[in-house]
Amino acid sequence: MSDFGNRTVLITGAAGGIGQVLCRVFGGRGAAIAALDRSDAVTALPDDLGSDIKAAAAVADIGDAGQVEAAINQLRAALGPIDILINNAGASEHRSLEKTTPDTWREDINTNLNGAQNCTHFVLPDLKAHGRGAIVNIGSVNGLSTYGDPAYSAAKAGLISYTRALAMEYGRFGIRANIVCPGTVRTPVWEGRVAREPAIFETLLKWYPLQRVADPVDVAKAAAFLASDDAAAISGVVLPVDCGLSAGNIVMTRELTLEPF
Repeated sequence: MSDFGNRTVLITGAAGGIGQVLCRVFGGRGAAIAALDRSDAVTALPDDLGSDIKAAAAVADIGDAGQVEAAINQLRAALGPIDILINNAGASEHRSLEKTTPDTWREDINTNLNGAQNCTHFVLPDLKAHGRGAIVNIGSVNGLSTYGDPAYSAAKAGLISYTRALAMEYGRFGIRANIVCPGTVRTPVWEGRVAREPAIFETLLKWYPLQRVADPVDVAKAAAFLASDDAAAISGVVLPVDCGLSAGNIVMTRELTLEPF
């Protein structure tokens, strides 16, 4: 795969389980890492990445456009213009419509959709000035079908449409936009659920044709490919990284049509 030497990659949600691995994968391939997160924990990330990876960090709530602008200016001052944007930040707290209020709906849309727009808005001038660039949004299979988390899912569906709009409108500037849609990913977010239900991952496996769930590195490698020169002719693509979940209903298929195996 192409490396990212002399390029600066802005990664949002950088302090999270997928975000930290994204930083390591891109940094390991030569990129300078502009790490952004709403958690103060992100400030320790440049040291954690080690001296071989050039990195800087900034704290901002991506749902607040003013905070985003200030943070990106801070990261530019440290690392120079942005070449690649990975809109990774996201969260899901409200599992059903019954538990969703107008306020929590707005909160989820702001975090999972509006935040990506805020970050993209302030990075696009750099990409246009370069005459090339890549944006990779981290979506979810929830944007492709119904798996609960309705506000989060609506935001991720909107992120798919937004990605395609970016690809259409900014392709003339040499800017590519794609979206990776993970299924279940084994991250620290699951620790509380595992504590309550130690067999939860084993329970999930029956839904996944590959008989496993994704690891953060699976998502990071897919994002790195789409951001790389190896994907120079790829834009507007929705790429599930879900161990086959969205290919169809494997449980129904096994019960109705497949020979026992």
